[in-house]
Amino acid sequence: MSARRLRVVLGMSGGVDSSVAAWLLKRQGYEVIGVFMKNWEDDDTEEYCTSRTDLVDAASVAHVVGIELEAVNFAAEYRERVFAHFLREYEAGRTPNPDVLCNSEIKFSAFLDYALRLGADHVATGHYARVRRAAADSARVELVKAIDDTKDQSYFLHRLTQQQLSPVLFPLGELTKRDVREIARREGIPTHAKKDSTGICFIGERPFRDFLARYLPRTPGPVVTPDGATVGRHQGLAYYTLGQRQGLGIGGTRHGTDAPWFVAGKDPARNALIAVQGHDHPLLHRCDVDAIDAHWIAGHAPALPARFGAKTRYRMPDAACTLEARDGCLHAAFDAPQWAPTPGQYLVIYDGEVCLGGGVIVAGHAEAARHATAIVLAC
Repeated sequence: MSARRLRVVLGMSGGVDSSVAAWLLKRQGYEVIGVFMKNWEDDDTEEYCTSRTDLVDAASVAHVVGIELEAVNFAAEYRERVFAHFLREYEAGRTPNPDVLCNSEIKFSAFLDYALRLGADHVATGHYARVRRAAADSARVELVKAIDDTKDQSYFLHRLTQQQLSPVLFPLGELTKRDVREIARREGIPTHAKKDSTGICFIGERPFRDFLARYLPRTPGPVVTPDGATVGRHQGLAYYTLGQRQGLGIGGTRHGTDAPWFVAGKDPARNALIAVQGHDHPLLHRCDVDAIDAHWIAGHAPALPARFGAKTRYRMPDAACTLEARDGCLHAAFDAPQWAPTPGQYLVIYDGEVCLGGGVIVAGHAEAARHATAIVLAC
């Protein structure tokens, strides 16, 4: 009797990455079941939401590759676990990253549970990352960067647990994006030339401020310089993020320069947005970054203090820092200033190519300490 083929349940988005992942898994001899996840339906129209087109594309790929495809609706889970958090954070003046929560709460939680009910031996996605055993005799797994540094997505996966990562396959981890496009073209995969999606999935191509205004009220106020001079008006602190350049509505020459303006801070007490001129303005750079709500993929924190690489934004290269625990929170002292670390975004920690985990960036150590104290008082 022939051995049973291992079953892999693959998340398929209708994009080229998950399409090639399906082809690779089928070629490696797995029994592959594709699952298309619908995570948003509040205004599911062709104008902004591409889910219908994406489902058609995923079905076309499944037919060409020769696998089953199912469609499942996780919109309720997404609204409760991801979107509600997204709104709370923006209302508090922070800038959340819903892709990180979508991975930990939907793609590797709700979807993982669904896949296991289908009898999956493994689950897979089209993420650019790798999973490996920590040692030959160890059950512990590590999250490792993809071969393609320009596409590595471990930043968005850093909040996954051992239980979530153990059954995962990332077929694209050893490939470059160019390799993936070439495989898709060569094998006649229908999505070979499809444009990559960008930005926040449920907002699509619509203006971000218009979308957010449907859920959070506009609260206009002054845009001021660090010395208090008013240079414009904002529509509401929630609509802006640190380091933002576009959409400030400030023009002309100030202080003898016509350098572009950037958001450098928020003053909730005055409902004021603080803006500075020039990408290299000192107020846009910080050497010390504090983070709360730390999560470690290994299930425990590394020995601290220690030297690691870390990034405060997805597109930034790892930067050398000394990481230590202060009052129950993480404190990263970088060797060189980091540009616009943003409260609500993530400080993600690396030991070489291994992603260790990370935490949520806060405005400063005082806020981090208050958060730690609140946790202690609540226990």
